[in-house]
Amino acid sequence: MEMSIEQVTKRYGSKQALSNVSIHLKSGITGLLGPNGSGKSTLLRMLATIEKPTNGSITWNGLDITKNPDGIRRELGYLPQDFGVYPNMNPIEFLEYMAAMKGLKMKSARRRIGELLEALNLSNDRKRLLGGFSGGMKQRVGIAQALLNDPSLLIVDEPTVGLDPEERIGFRNLLSTLSSNRVVILSTHIVTDIESIASNIAVLSKGELVTYTTPEEMILSVDNKVWNCIIPASNLQEMQTRYSISSAVHRSDGVHARIVSDKRPSEDATFLPSSLEDAYLHCISKMGVKQ
Repeated sequence: MEMSIEQVTKRYGSKQALSNVSIHLKSGITGLLGPNGSGKSTLLRMLATIEKPTNGSITWNGLDITKNPDGIRRELGYLPQDFGVYPNMNPIEFLEYMAAMKGLKMKSARRRIGELLEALNLSNDRKRLLGGFSGGMKQRVGIAQALLNDPSLLIVDEPTVGLDPEERIGFRNLLSTLSSNRVVILSTHIVTDIESIASNIAVLSKGELVTYTTPEEMILSVDNKVWNCIIPASNLQEMQTRYSISSAVHRSDGVHARIVSDKRPSEDATFLPSSLEDAYLHCISKMGVKQ
């Protein structure tokens, strides 16, 4: 299974949302990182055949999905960022409705719904109205609808927004178990959502592809570029205008700032081990984007 995105551009009138993006995806989880407004959701809507590229091509196993969208829709599971549920339905009613919308046979769909509710720890809540569900429970219902047709391509857009830390960990673990035999694309602006599960990472900024690489190679790109600086609190704002600072902690001897920079930011700065968040910050700072 593979998806090829070749020189894809998307314009809305005079606004260019994506510019010449090329990515080649295979089985496993690809993390799609980028600030809000970077073009992530635009790209995912095109991969899900909701929108068409202005220029370029997208193929799934060699099939052009713009010309033949039905070919991928049968194999697609999609959880959009603005996924909503019907509050007066319970999970079974909602998932049966979604199965009918997908054109699935109801007998096999009901069996699949039972399996998904069990796998997603929703069996005990199958008769509760969705309006009373927590954010994490609604997201689990969302992933259940995306998995109804046992898709080969699973796309999830900002799935952990609004979830508490325990729900986010559970969601990441779920995606990890699903990724062995399908292409999974996880879009987020939260680096911790993908650092432990992604096999590849694509970073978008201002509609352009900044990098597409493995987490290990991305971390190596900022080796010896991460510094610890102790600065007076009064100097923090000025330092933030000059450097990319991934964290700043106030302590008794001043502010301990974690700075990502090609050059030593001060004479007493010391090296720190690099992280994926440092590498991401370095990538987008080159595009003039502040987090």
